[in-house]
Amino acid sequence: MTRSSESYYRATAHAAPARPSLRGEVETEVCVVGAGFAGLNTALGLAERGRRDVVVLESEQIAHGASGRNGGFVFAGFSRGEGSLLRELGPDRARALFRGTRDAVALIRERSRRYAIDCDRVDAGVIWANWFRDEQVLRSRQQRLAQDFDTHWEWIPQASLRQRLRTERYSDGLFEADAFHFHPLNYALGLAAVLQQQGVRVHEHSPAIALQADGAGWRVTTPAGSVRTQHVVLACGGYLARLRREVDAGVLPIATYVMVTEPLGSRLSDAIVGDAAVYDTRFAFDYYRPLADTRLLWGGRISVRDRAPRQVERLLRRDLLRVFPQLDGLRVDYAWSGLMSYARHEMPQLGRIDRGLWLAQAFGGHGVAPTTLAGEVIAAAIAEDDPRWREFADYGLVSALKPAGFVGAQLTYWWLQWLDGWKARSERRAA
Repeated sequence: MTRSSESYYRATAHAAPARPSLRGEVETEVCVVGAGFAGLNTALGLAERGRRDVVVLESEQIAHGASGRNGGFVFAGFSRGEGSLLRELGPDRARALFRGTRDAVALIRERSRRYAIDCDRVDAGVIWANWFRDEQVLRSRQQRLAQDFDTHWEWIPQASLRQRLRTERYSDGLFEADAFHFHPLNYALGLAAVLQQQGVRVHEHSPAIALQADGAGWRVTTPAGSVRTQHVVLACGGYLARLRREVDAGVLPIATYVMVTEPLGSRLSDAIVGDAAVYDTRFAFDYYRPLADTRLLWGGRISVRDRAPRQVERLLRRDLLRVFPQLDGLRVDYAWSGLMSYARHEMPQLGRIDRGLWLAQAFGGHGVAPTTLAGEVIAAAIAEDDPRWREFADYGLVSALKPAGFVGAQLTYWWLQWLDGWKARSERRAA
């Protein structure tokens, strides 16, 4: 039974000062709506370029959405696979976009060092473990990454993988050495503190309730005040602000689930040896990682339903025990769900959508590095007139076809789950 309905991250977050809600009318060069990773990184990218006349509006608390309660994996790439990027963009453009996420991983690591952000960063890499016996899915991706993206993942043979993950569920694996994992909420709180030190104004409990053109700029209205600004950046993720119809129509807010166990002590090494984070090769994959206090964080599944903690625990406990039955009887201390924003094309919706109006959303469950990339791209566009944001134009605001899109998303996920199960059963019969 879960002890808490709040996330593990919120329960273990560093103390942070309350940031006052916006009151009265203020003027600024840039107003960022949303204090998740996309918004915070945009504001910091501007500040690092000397543009500190920035106001950040957050409807709840810093990183209230997916940024503050995700799996904590930091690795390269997008939700859309590398093969699809190559087919759709060609090798040069696909390589440039992918390289942007690799650079973002390095930037997150570098910022955590430069600003001394205490976020439990674990530089132990990420394992992509093969749920199936067929090794082709690993071989083909390893080859594609090396040949087309100058990215080299290490092969882990089954015997070595089973020394690190005490389960017979997987065959071989790939190891992304440059990846890491961390406490995402503490990292976000650290970014907010850096912004405050650099003179950026950050307001919590200040929902943007209206957006209107105002002369050559914009006016963003909150319940107790307003912001007159030259540029607006909409970075609301799965929690739609209802400021522009086409922006909200472009994404599906989809729920995902995470739980954290009790401290396992020496029992943790009965299942996992080492500190690497793990996810598997199924469409509907599990992801998990050991925490510093010997807890195990476990996540997975997507749904149109934002479930209660007990339901989340029931589903994820079953998934965990399919992989590590030796952990039967463990207690789950935290379980939660929350919304992420998905686009039909599985890529971020990023760029300028009107004069002085910018957008960063739809990071689709693979967002820590891409949100950092988005912040850099938009900050460079505003501060330096950098045109790199145009490279995302192929993945613009396309309708998510709501409400039918919710039904389609759930049916697609169930279909992919069935395909995973069918492939696994076929392999067992063949064996």
